[in-house]
Amino acid sequence: PMSVLHITEQNFEATVTGADRPLLIDFWATWCGPCQMMAPILDDYAATHPEVLVAKVNVDEAPAVAERFAVMSIPTLVVLRGGEEIARAVQFQEKYYHTTIHAIDGSEIEVER
Repeated sequence: PMSVLHITEQNFEATVTGADRPLLIDFWATWCGPCQMMAPILDDYAATHPEVLVAKVNVDEAPAVAERFAVMSIPTLVVLRGGEEIARAVQFQEKYYHTTIHAIDGSEIEVER
């Protein structure tokens, strides 16, 4: 099964440009409680959805990557396809998680703000 990739400022470009399928990026930090809740869900998702690359960015270790995506609060999930952002979900709620994940299959994205 696929495991979750860890994106750093050093490997970010290579990971994004080399992605041969949609890339789901989880922006997180060790001190963020909801991020910890998210981790097993994403691990499980990565293991059961080989058609999607799942990656994590520690915002404290890779602030430039977080800045590039204008991440203001965590957890934030961003979905990229072909290097372009196609969906984003902020904060941890089941419905946001599902809304974002389902966007990967090309369906329309509706995220309540």
